Amino acid sequence: MAPIGQTVNPTSGSDALSRARQRASLMPDCLVEAKRIANTVIAGWHGRRKRGIGENFWQFRPYAEGESLSRIDWRRSARDDHTYVREREWEAAHTIWLWCDMSPSMMYKSSYGSVSKESRALVVMLALAEILARSGERIGCPGIMEPVSTRNAGERLAAALMHAPLTGGLPETAMIRGWSDLVLIGDFLDDAPVIMERLGPLARRGLHGHVVEIADPAEEIFPYSGRTEFIDPETGAKLISGRAEHVRETYRNAYLARRDSLGQSLRHLGWTFTTHRTDHLASEALVAVHMYLSGMPAKATHGGLL
Repeated sequence: MAPIGQTVNPTSGSDALSRARQRASLMPDCLVEAKRIANTVIAGWHGRRKRGIGENFWQFRPYAEGESLSRIDWRRSARDDHTYVREREWEAAHTIWLWCDMSPSMMYKSSYGSVSKESRALVVMLALAEILARSGERIGCPGIMEPVSTRNAGERLAAALMHAPLTGGLPETAMIRGWSDLVLIGDFLDDAPVIMERLGPLARRGLHGHVVEIADPAEEIFPYSGRTEFIDPETGAKLISGRAEHVRETYRNAYLARRDSLGQSLRHLGWTFTTHRTDHLASEALVAVHMYLSGMPAKATHGGLL
């Protein structure tokens, strides 16, 4: 991610067009993979459903003394010696905003990762849109797609992303109103205080946030040795290390300290923080975020849930 609030030299027209075409070519495969993962995860899962005011049938339960007789389902009660009440499903469509970082740093893929960070982020976001849309939620993407309540929300979001402008950094959120949920997916490589400067005000506005950090394995283990040239994908700045292995420990300590600081700051706001490596299954991140949205605590896994 480019540093928030700082200007980065714009990408040349030809490079921007090439990146746009590359992202568009990714989208069909990402959508297919997202639907496959969503179908696997959602099987037998009721998600956010619960009893309440609505039109759809929820369940039968035994009649309790003192309740209104008008609530009794006489047809069901006639089948045996018990009296039953028909309950309906709670219906209150919630707005969930989904966003993933598509800045140049997300295009990174080492030989240790199965896909690029950008590809994994898109799959997780589209799969989440598929699952939530089937639950009747309203899905939107800040600055790219207004909230919609439709079962093909994943496809509509994919189409909108194909034509979205190339931007980096966190999204604009002025259009988000009310008590919504915001899911942010990216590598979040900026310093934690810089990121929290943008996210803190969102929490104070009442937004419930869920941050998913996508990492390539090489970014964690730093497998480089010997004379190595490092290039910043955002600015093009270069750094040459004569013996890269000598800075491995210092780098890893700084990398993990940034992650720990960000996670603690987010949890202090009441937000959730999940880390996911591209050499793990995409379903791990998907399950964790969906459980958070459903109000259930996510269990730690090998994927690094925090």
